[in-house]
Amino acid sequence: MTLTVIPSGQICGARVSGIDLMEELSPALIAEIRTAWLEHKVLAFVGQSMDDDALERFTIAMGGFGEDPFFAPIEGREHIAAILREADEQTPLFAENWHSDWSFLAAPPAGTCLLAIEIPPIGGDTLFADQVAAFAALPDHRKEYLRTLIAIHSAQMAYAPEGAYGEKDRGRSMAIRPDESARATQLHPLVQRHPETGEEALFSTLGYIIGIEGMAQADAIGLLSELAEWQGREEFIYRHRWEPGMLVMWDNRSVLHKATGGYEGYRRELHRTTIAGWTA
Repeated sequence: MTLTVIPSGQICGARVSGIDLMEELSPALIAEIRTAWLEHKVLAFVGQSMDDDALERFTIAMGGFGEDPFFAPIEGREHIAAILREADEQTPLFAENWHSDWSFLAAPPAGTCLLAIEIPPIGGDTLFADQVAAFAALPDHRKEYLRTLIAIHSAQMAYAPEGAYGEKDRGRSMAIRPDESARATQLHPLVQRHPETGEEALFSTLGYIIGIEGMAQADAIGLLSELAEWQGREEFIYRHRWEPGMLVMWDNRSVLHKATGGYEGYRRELHRTTIAGWTA
């Protein structure tokens, strides 16, 4: 197999072909994929015919399974969740805000894999925001200040009983399991140095960040809101368009992501795994 990597032409992201992910991957090929992943931050493997076994093998090859709180796995699997929306579903779109997956954990995941199972003919793009580029574009004095800040992360606004996906969120096809553990908090520096590339990046944003250590709440929310506008600026965004038979893997340490709609009346399903965590 010969790996072909074609950059998206946007701030990040690349399209990968010449590889069959149903087959066993050699250590050399795994290393080649990982190098491309670290460089481009989001990889889209096209023309695949993967099943769930292959998805699990690939996740293990990329670093092993990470923790997936608040999602129930699909039947017969421990580490695969379905990102699912039925054709007639009326609930608010899932994950429509910028975030880095599970940033509220002590060891947030290094990456996430999504495998296309059923793709609508329109809509459903996933947006990625390059946080290495977003940090690099800031003035030096702003960088210096942000490096001093410790963010307070929590899942409470999403997965506590009264959260967005809590007890009042009814009629959703996804198997989300909110509970009281979502109220826990975790501290992470607002600016992270990537453990493999050494690049600095802004880490996560409003939604999973609920405050700044040692800062009045009103001031913290004001700063985070201002920063969130910067993090999601158009020049930092890669818009990913899904295709049948596609696997997408992204680096949670260097990009934010969010879902988009536009496929009303169509069913959409992707199978998701989480790549093992890192110490922030």
